Amino acid sequence: MIRKITEGVYNVGAIDWERTLFDEIVDLPQGTSYNAYLIIGKEKTALIDTVEPEKYEQLEKNLEELNIDRIDFIISNHAEQDHSGSIPMLLEKYPEAKVVTNAKCKEFEKDLLHLRDEDFIVIKEGDTIDLGGKTLDFIMTPWVHWPETMTTFLREDRIAFTCDFFGSHAATTHTFAEQYDRIYHEAKRYYAEIMMPFRQIIVRNLKKIEEKNPKIIAPSHGPAYSNPEFILNAYREWISPDTKNEVLIAYVSMHGSTKKMVDYLVDALANRGIEVKVRDLIHSNLGEIAIDLVDVTTVVIATPTMLAGPHPSAVYLAYLVNALKPKVKLVGIMGSYGWGGRTVDILKANLGALKVELLDPLLIKGLPKKEDYEKIELFAEKIAEKHRELGVMK
Repeated sequence: MIRKITEGVYNVGAIDWERTLFDEIVDLPQGTSYNAYLIIGKEKTALIDTVEPEKYEQLEKNLEELNIDRIDFIISNHAEQDHSGSIPMLLEKYPEAKVVTNAKCKEFEKDLLHLRDEDFIVIKEGDTIDLGGKTLDFIMTPWVHWPETMTTFLREDRIAFTCDFFGSHAATTHTFAEQYDRIYHEAKRYYAEIMMPFRQIIVRNLKKIEEKNPKIIAPSHGPAYSNPEFILNAYREWISPDTKNEVLIAYVSMHGSTKKMVDYLVDALANRGIEVKVRDLIHSNLGEIAIDLVDVTTVVIATPTMLAGPHPSAVYLAYLVNALKPKVKLVGIMGSYGWGGRTVDILKANLGALKVELLDPLLIKGLPKKEDYEKIELFAEKIAEKHRELGVMK
């Protein structure tokens, strides 16, 4: 399927309706797409990014349908194989083509794709290529989400081809984002799972895109944006240091004791005017948890003690939070135990990269009793007090 972006610019990439898992970890409830953008100038033709090798036939079919018998430049914004993996096949079909990318991306692609030095034209920040009436500017946007990533800007049409930046895993025949509720959710999931660890760096890269005042933002996953402010505003909110008056309680309960604690804490927080999100770690989707982490002020990990430590699902959550580096301000640990253990020490060790305040842990022996529920009230009041101090709650 070919989708026209504007005159002389086409999305010739592939829609992947069936893919359900990305990088063997990220769920894809809406599938995904691998967008490759063909730009036809008066003198030269360029292809910006390619597709997963398994989807090369779709790309080839689209190019043939447009009667493309020559590609002069294959612009590679990012070396990861879902965008670069079809370059070797394209070079075989279009031997006159040169891969245009930055020096770091070149080295990655030599390793990942076994390309040769002579296959490349190396560019740097501020360089341009004139296709004849269509001029490509190159903007280095590292760490969204690899160190070599860049953006290609089509000057005359003011289109920013941002690769993973501003992407969403969504299989759709829409050329531009129209179902905003759906795309907002999937773009936020994409940001949470892939971009959030690089939030501070994204602040600088976002400014580079804003300075170009794009008319269209065309990422390499999901639909393009003919209303760039929609996705720019979303990113501005997500990368800001501000959090919301929300608590995420992520829990595991083996025999019901921890669940009783969680249920009581939910009511105690809600009664204090705090919005609560509850996720059962055994049944919840990790992508949804990642989305929750974008905005919340406090995360509470609730777990029973198992073999003298936390339940493995709680350990995995702590590791995930640590890796995603959300702007969370407070982390609390609570749960039930039978005879003791190292639950708190183990979870703290897995949260070491987070710059957060750790609340005093709340561990209860066995099934909670009346005095234990009083401790949960105090725990909830401490969270509310911290939220007021942080200015997220009045």
